[in-house]
Amino acid sequence: MSLQLKLGNGENQQMPTLMSGAKILLECLVREGVDCIFGYPGGVTLPLYDAMYDHPIRHVLVRHEQNASFAAEGYARATGNVGVCCSTSGPGATNLITGLVDALMDSIPVVAITGQVTSKLIGSDAFQEADTFGITRSCTKHNFLVKNIADLPQVVHEAFYIAKSGRPGPVLVDITKDVFSGQGQYAPVSAIHLPGYKVFTEGHTGQIRRAAQMIWEAERPLVFGGGGLVASGASAELRELVEYLDVPAVLTLMGLGALPSTHRNFISMPGMHGGYAANMALSNADLLIALGVRFDDRVTGRLSAFAPHAKVIHVDIDPAEIGKNRAVDLPIVGDLKRVIGKLAKVAKELEPSESGKNRAARAAWWGQVRSWQEAHPLVPATSTSEIKPQHVMREIDRISCGEALVAVDVGQHQMWAAQFIRFNGPRQWMASGGLGSMGFGLPNAIGVQFGRPDKLVFAVVGDGGFQMSIPELSTIASYGLPIKIVVVNNGYLGMVRQWQELFYNNRICAVELDVFPEAEKLAAAYGFKGRTVDRVEHLSSALEEAVKEPGPYLLNVRVSPTENVYPMVPAGAALNEMVLEPPRPVTVPK
Repeated sequence: MSLQLKLGNGENQQMPTLMSGAKILLECLVREGVDCIFGYPGGVTLPLYDAMYDHPIRHVLVRHEQNASFAAEGYARATGNVGVCCSTSGPGATNLITGLVDALMDSIPVVAITGQVTSKLIGSDAFQEADTFGITRSCTKHNFLVKNIADLPQVVHEAFYIAKSGRPGPVLVDITKDVFSGQGQYAPVSAIHLPGYKVFTEGHTGQIRRAAQMIWEAERPLVFGGGGLVASGASAELRELVEYLDVPAVLTLMGLGALPSTHRNFISMPGMHGGYAANMALSNADLLIALGVRFDDRVTGRLSAFAPHAKVIHVDIDPAEIGKNRAVDLPIVGDLKRVIGKLAKVAKELEPSESGKNRAARAAWWGQVRSWQEAHPLVPATSTSEIKPQHVMREIDRISCGEALVAVDVGQHQMWAAQFIRFNGPRQWMASGGLGSMGFGLPNAIGVQFGRPDKLVFAVVGDGGFQMSIPELSTIASYGLPIKIVVVNNGYLGMVRQWQELFYNNRICAVELDVFPEAEKLAAAYGFKGRTVDRVEHLSSALEEAVKEPGPYLLNVRVSPTENVYPMVPAGAALNEMVLEPPRPVTVPK
């Protein structure tokens, strides 16, 4: 496969120029449209940082390399562009690993640039040497080791193409110090050739036609959408399809926002902590139109009992995902934006006559879905004596009006945020889905804010994940990022405590977070405002105060310490075996 890079202005014929490897790298990044890099310098990357001294690309100095990769992810998630992070060799590179795995599992386009010891020292256990190429082979979509300056331009452009094409993902470029500091002839790259790399975008015409026929034949169809919809930019096409077909739709944690939360066809998020109606719809549908989903275990529950009555149409750009977890009746490999557009067009062509439509069956199906919604709606718990975490999410939703960008950490607050904050468009919801990385939320919000400086950005985090990433308050203060940090503080590693309570006989062990810094003093130490709220009547005004503040704001909200997330599908259970509310104590008559 060959990609022609659009350089314009006759630059393809530009005469080679003698440049250092570091300057060649920066020139390539400019041509890829990179405007900022999240990184942390070190010995072998000093030539690169010297070249960045007076370069227009902005370098954002994070306080830990792991947070550089999380921030690059945030930038990519919010903009759809490739996020870039950078670290030195050895521990600098290995500290990126968690973020790279996170990006791989959630299909986020990131290019990580790492320094490596001088070529002649590789394999000698030199100072700060690690086999970055070998270590990252299994946690990247692809990786490169550059030991020859002549290879550098081609490798950089290949890295960006691989990261953003097909199923997006992280690509690592490991560059030796002698390549950074060496001199080489640079000429712009006009084309790249990746003969072993195939991307199928259009979808098979016959399969798309058969899919349209199956949709019209179904009596209980359901759109089951995931993160692939967001990655492909297929929101408009999805909306057109569900409105024309008038079918209910559920979106996974990664797919939230692909269809507006207020849309009449959107039911809710399915899965372990999904809505009752969504899970029941998946359990009773006779056709799943699966769009950009992995059939992840947190969504399917017990796989053998998942959608037992349904035929499955599975559309995905990654052929390896089709049939991996769930048998598929009709596979379509292609880009969702293109395939859904074609599917809608063919569905209109094949629409049956009035007498041939399943009108009565479709109406009954909608009636059943609506009855499930009415029977068990997602209603936030309220209290006059303590702040319920669900109430916090409702207040954030009220203030943001479905328009804010929300980066969350991992745990109970993540599930409550997914349940109760509405998103009117894609790329507003940033969550670590597949890997579930604690410490993700705050640095991710940094990347989000740099990518979308025009938007209100919330970092909604738990007290556990927040304390993993406190050093990044320094980054937020240094760059004056107006991020609104809301700590949902229950004094526990909440999700772990919930499982210990429900499945380990309430043997609560090693989950108490009994010491937390005073928010006002902590924020003041970094030069911005903060406060703690522990009374229900103060919550709304505190959130409004945070949003009105022109700079960053740290709001520590003390919530009910033992509140659990419901609904909940216990591990190993089927989706229709949900626990809808806390068990009630049995009263024994005297």
